[in-house]
Amino acid sequence: MYLCSLMSIILNLETATTNCSVSIAKEGRILTIKEHDTPNYSHAEQLHIFIQEVLKEVNIDISELDAIAVSKGPGSYTGLRIGVSAAKGLCFALDIPLISIATLGSMAEQVTSSEIDYIIPVLDARRMEVYSAVFNSDKDEVRATEAEIIDENSFGEFLEKGKVILIGNGAEKCKTIVSHPNLSFDVSVVPSANEMAQLSYKKFKADHFEDVAYFEPYYLKDFILQQKKKM
Repeated sequence: MYLCSLMSIILNLETATTNCSVSIAKEGRILTIKEHDTPNYSHAEQLHIFIQEVLKEVNIDISELDAIAVSKGPGSYTGLRIGVSAAKGLCFALDIPLISIATLGSMAEQVTSSEIDYIIPVLDARRMEVYSAVFNSDKDEVRATEAEIIDENSFGEFLEKGKVILIGNGAEKCKTIVSHPNLSFDVSVVPSANEMAQLSYKKFKADHFEDVAYFEPYYLKDFILQQKKKM
């Protein structure tokens, strides 16, 4: 049981993809952020360095943190393990709560256009598979996270209803298969600790915490195994 006030300093960790991203936010407002996106997955080498650097930049001692937020996936198995392990270790050591943020939901926050009806973050999985979820223009989730094999009919239900944007590295493979007048793409969007700040503060105020001992990232591995068995 944690004694939490509305005043909060939260460390946000995003390691679900190639972007190693760390931010510190106070009451949902970013104080500083450090991130580096490289295809070589530098999380193991850089994550703890980034944590130390952001704390130093804003002159906050690690003991002053009120919670740790971590991107829970889906995403890279190794990246998620590194981020979650670091977050859990800090929560245990500091006796503070752990907050998990859905990776795809955080990505959807980056879309600000008022002309978009549906935001579909898509992360590359393997072959023609992606991890995706669907959000409306208010950033409410209207279709839960799934792992799916992309074909010409993918996301058709939403494309018939309004303007749709696919964002993230999985959008690149979708470009070659899915086509519709209502469809646009932004492959430049990567998960970032920047968008985590407001989401983690909202969960903090609601006392929406994870069990530090038992929390695991969201891998979606079962879906992929089941699909292989059906082939």
